[in-house]
Amino acid sequence: MALIPLGSGRFADDPDTRRGVNAMRHQNSVFHGLLKHLPWGEFDRLVAVHGADSRVRRLTTKDQFVALLYGQLSGAASLREIVAGLQSHQARLYHLGARPVQRSTLADANARRPAAVFTELFALMVRQANRHLRRALGDAVYLIDSTGLKLDRRSAAWARFSEAACGAKVHIIYDPDGDQPVYAVVTAANVNDITPAKAMPIEPGATYVFDLGYYDYDWWAKLDRAQCRIVTRFKSNTPLTVVEELPVPPGTAILCDRIGHLPQRQSNNRVNPFQDPVREVRVRLASGKVLRGCATTSTPPPQRSPISISGAGRSSCSSAGSSRPSRSAAFSGPAKTPCASRSPSR
Repeated sequence: MALIPLGSGRFADDPDTRRGVNAMRHQNSVFHGLLKHLPWGEFDRLVAVHGADSRVRRLTTKDQFVALLYGQLSGAASLREIVAGLQSHQARLYHLGARPVQRSTLADANARRPAAVFTELFALMVRQANRHLRRALGDAVYLIDSTGLKLDRRSAAWARFSEAACGAKVHIIYDPDGDQPVYAVVTAANVNDITPAKAMPIEPGATYVFDLGYYDYDWWAKLDRAQCRIVTRFKSNTPLTVVEELPVPPGTAILCDRIGHLPQRQSNNRVNPFQDPVREVRVRLASGKVLRGCATTSTPPPQRSPISISGAGRSSCSSAGSSRPSRSAAFSGPAKTPCASRSPSR
């Protein structure tokens, strides 16, 4: 990867050149211009919070980050290739606020430094970009899900799934409007989806769509307290205390649309902290199976619905062949009910 100078060529109208001065002027590189957009104040704060530079003598966390970013953008296939590339631009590293790195030192830093510095910086940067990509906070929809990764025996120390298999899970919050993830974390494959979800960052006022792997009333109550809307599915055996029946359009697959309350207690005889009313829409699929959709009613949902019902018998976060949320679904508008006690957060 070449550190391409900025302002060279016919656009570089240098007054010193016009006056006949032959001294070589410094020109910042494209990489330098890219690094200027990073929130270095927040980066330094994260380094201090996590003690990433504690007892560091040579390679600072900033040097490590610049090296890794260079490697990512240049497509470097190894640490040795990163080191060689940076050394070829050694004269320009000073202007980047970085220094040359050694392969062994960089390898030790990658193995021992807290990765939380980079994951939290990533989340911060994505939130900044996301503000320009979505239309409004009240229309922000996020999809939460996980996917499995098969690993070999070298990962057995932390990712043992069974005697014969090793695996990991990637847990993601995905922004369909921005067509990008806004948060990701990796765990062993035997970790329940709800466990990392409880540590995920919550954006107040947004809508979160997820499946039955996140069926936890404590977490739902946490989202509700943040003025978030949730769209998910009821378990087939979850009772609903109905307080109002809503009209259902004739000639559709919608069987019922109603407002009610969840059970007073949840598993292990614990008191259910989520006592706000919820909306249930039952839909019959072409196969004859009935799905029970669930959404909170404390704030009106966005004008478009984030879920559709697929013919395969499961709730889908996107319509077929598209990563964008479906605009036609059971939850097509706010429930007209006196149970909605709070105004939407904007």
